[in-house]
Amino acid sequence: MIGIVGIAIVFIMVFGGYMAAGGKFGIIIKALPFEMMMIGGAAIGAFVISNDMGGIKHTAKDVAKVFKGPKWKPDDYRDLLCLLFELVRLARQNPVGLEEHIENPKESAIFSKYEKILADHEAIELICDTLRSASMNYDDPHQVEEVLEKRMEANFHHAMHSSHALQTIADGLPALGIVAAVLGVIKTMGSIDQPPEILGKMIGGALVGTFLGVFLAYGFVGPFAGKVKTLTEEDNHFYQLIREVLVANLHKHSVNICIEVGRQNTPAHIRPSFADLEEALKNVKQAA
Repeated sequence: MIGIVGIAIVFIMVFGGYMAAGGKFGIIIKALPFEMMMIGGAAIGAFVISNDMGGIKHTAKDVAKVFKGPKWKPDDYRDLLCLLFELVRLARQNPVGLEEHIENPKESAIFSKYEKILADHEAIELICDTLRSASMNYDDPHQVEEVLEKRMEANFHHAMHSSHALQTIADGLPALGIVAAVLGVIKTMGSIDQPPEILGKMIGGALVGTFLGVFLAYGFVGPFAGKVKTLTEEDNHFYQLIREVLVANLHKHSVNICIEVGRQNTPAHIRPSFADLEEALKNVKQAA
């Protein structure tokens, strides 16, 4: 919703100011379809050239986040802590019993309680692979932490692709606007024998290209890239929490301390309160 509000503000302020200054939309409306075809079409073409199909789909999916917000909500962090609590507690009490859950999470009675987390392939693999490593006597927590860190860095780098791709297009749009404007000037020079009022409209139409390139770059595509980057960084905290809890487990801290380490390392605006988490864990214990 906030994204739609932002778009409305951009349009109202830019074109409202133009109208308040006495500007007329005739020239803009006449030139806009052709300029948009040149600039927008060239931008899309450049985007397709510089990305594979996976990157294109990834970017299209991430653009939707601008309107939907981050994937992981505060309740999801609470659920993740409850899931990790159950798994770490079982690993301490019955290591053999843990194997059936981490080897086949889709059939696990524990994982199935948390459907949204179970649907995230990377989160499940991160949890299961780390717990599996612990069961194989990888008894050096620092070694496992380093492996986790490298894995998460690679995943985060991949997740940031959409932001980088959008920013590249934003950087190129003003230049594409100039290309469209130059073509408009070339067209105008071919009609140099026309009266000044006609030439003025043709030059105005050419300048719409420059305006459109800058407007799209700094009013839309650049902010979209920045928002996607912010949301990707925020969603990455979800995986960081998994690492914090499971590394604390490798250090042989008590189960409650492991969960509190994860909670404390979650950013404040998405961190479940101590009382809320305590109540959720109490319900987990009673259900067990």
